[in-house]
Order: sequence, then structure tokens, then C-alpha cells
Amino acid sequence: MPPLSFSASPSAASSPPSLASFSRDAVVSALRDAGCVFAEDEARLLLAAAGTPDELAALVARRVTGLPLELVLGWAEFSGLRIVVEPGVFVPRRRTEFLVEQALAHAPDASVVVDLCCGSGAVGAALAAALGPLELHSADIDPAAVRCARRNVAAFGGRAHTGDLFEALPGSLRGRVGILAANVPYVPSDEVELLPAEARDHEPRVALDGGPDGLDVLRRVAAEAPRWLAPGGCLLVETSERQAPTALEAFTRSGLSARLIVSEELFAHVVVGVEPAGTQAGLRAGD
Repeated sequence: MPPLSFSASPSAASSPPSLASFSRDAVVSALRDAGCVFAEDEARLLLAAAGTPDELAALVARRVTGLPLELVLGWAEFSGLRIVVEPGVFVPRRRTEFLVEQALAHAPDASVVVDLCCGSGAVGAALAAALGPLELHSADIDPAAVRCARRNVAAFGGRAHTGDLFEALPGSLRGRVGILAANVPYVPSDEVELLPAEARDHEPRVALDGGPDGLDVLRRVAAEAPRWLAPGGCLLVETSERQAPTALEAFTRSGLSARLIVSEELFAHVVVGVEPAGTQAGLRAGD
């Protein structure tokens, strides 16, 4: 693709160049030629992010080579927040806002929240923003994700931990968690290569690949969750329509009262499992 060029306004010849001197249409055209479906919206965001024409040209050049818009900007909008995202970290999806909504609906008084497989920490940050002061822990196996999450949860007093699922968490959380949000990877291994290039080429495979049927990590989370949930606490996991029946079975097998909730608008499927009151004492005795 030839270098991005802009058309100066007639008054630009007698004054230093500014962003106002450059054509928004040129940005939109470059993005559209690169296949960006929402070129107009992206152009608006890139123009707002750039401080100089050179910065604008650099941002557009990065986008047209295929870098996800969120990584070009350095942030993603999620549940009304600007979530910092960095190269090599999973970018939060808009459909996952539905998981946040369901967590708030099922445990509006939660005082302890865990964001497992946290990626950028977006889910935990959104829950903390909505619920107010609480104890927030985010965890991921990927150190790059944890570094990014730490930046996003700091404003809410949250802590970010590195490790494999529950192994990353302080043992003092056992039996105390009101909301356990786990945005686990759920793409079957042989379908990862079919994902859009923005995910396939720029996000870590560990955040996408859920094993042969996509549910390996979900099963592990469901099996261990009752030991960490407070009585009446809930586990919430995003999955696909095809995988939902098997996911529900995994929740039920672990002793959780499970149901599937669907957003047709966002094409989002969230399995919610509630820890029955009175179960925890038996679990702790058997640990």
C-alpha cells in the first residue's frame, strides 16, 4: 500500500500543519481500503488519539497493516471504562459485558470478587466500578496479562496474581468469594486457526485455545469453584451455544445450581452456577 497522504486545506499553506489541516476522508478511505468495516468510527478515534499529523499517519499505518484498533489506541472500551491493553494481551470483547451484567444481577452485594483468566483485568475492573469498595483479585497464567491487569485494577485497590487458575490465589479466599468470573478460553484447538486474523495473530494462544472440545479449562474451573465460593456465591463463565449443554453438565456435576443465560443481541452465552448455602462446611471438612 502506498504511504498515507492527506489533502491540506487551502489555509494550510500559510500556517504550520495541524490535524485540522488534514482530510478526515483520507483516513476513512485508507481504513476502508484495508477492509475496516467501521472505518468512519475508527477514523474518529484515531484522529482524537493523534497529537500531530505524523502521529496520525503512524497510527493509521499500524491499523491498515492489521493491528487491532484497540492495540493501536492502547485501550479498549468495556462496560463504560477505558481498559489499558498491550501487545500480546487478550482484548476484551463487547459480548463479555453480558457476563458482567449477569454477575451484578446474581450477586449485587458481593464483597469479594475474583476475575480468573483475567487477561487485561477488564471484567474485574468493571465489577469493582459497579459494586463500589470490595476485595478484588485478578489472576492469569500469562505474566504479560497480569502486568496489564495490574494497571487496570489498581484504581480499585485490586490485586493481580500470576499462576494456573486457583493456584494463583491466596488460600485465604477459600469459601469467601461472592463472584467468581472466569472468562476461560473456549475455542476448540483445531478451530483456533479459523479465528479472525486480529485474534489469531495478535492474541496469545493460551487465551483462546480451550483444548479438543474447547472446554478443558471450563471443566477445571467448575470442579474447583465450590471450594472457593461463599454460600450463595456464583461462578460465571462465557461459552458458545454449541458448548452450553456440556458446560451446564460440568457445573451441575460440581454441585452448583446451574443455568444458561443468553443475550440474542450480543450473541453471548453465559453459564451461571450458584453455590448452595450450607455446602461449604462439608467441602472444607473434606479438603
